[in-house]
Amino acid sequence: QVQLVESGGGLVQAGGALRLSCAASGRTFSDYAMGWFRQAPGKERECLAVISWSDGRTHYADSVKGRFTISRDNAKNTVYLQMNSLKPEDTAVYYCEAEPYDIRRPDYWGQGTQVTVSS
Repeated sequence: QVQLVESGGGLVQAGGALRLSCAASGRTFSDYAMGWFRQAPGKERECLAVISWSDGRTHYADSVKGRFTISRDNAKNTVYLQMNSLKPEDTAVYYCEAEPYDIRRPDYWGQGTQVTVSS
C-alpha cells in the first residue's frame, strides 16, 4: 500500500521557518517526481516545488522561489520542504504528491499538514 505521510506543520510567527517532511512508502519512486502543494481556504491548490527522485532536478513557483527549498533523502524515501521567511499569506494546508512520468500510472497524495503563519 502506497503512503505519503506529511509532518512538520504548525504555528509560526511571520519571518520564521518550518521544515516539512513527506515520508513515502509502499513502492519505489525512481520514476516519479515529488511535489509540494498548498491550498488555502477559498483558493485553488497551488504547486510550490517539484523534485525528481532520480536526479534531484528542482522547479519552484515564483511565489516561493528564494524562500522555499525542496530536497530529498533517497535512503529515507523522504522529501523535504524547507520554508524560510514565512509570511501570513503562506498559511495553508500543505500536501506532497508523487507524480508519475508515465501518465498511465497513478499519482499519490498525502493527507496534508496545516501551516499557520501569524503576523
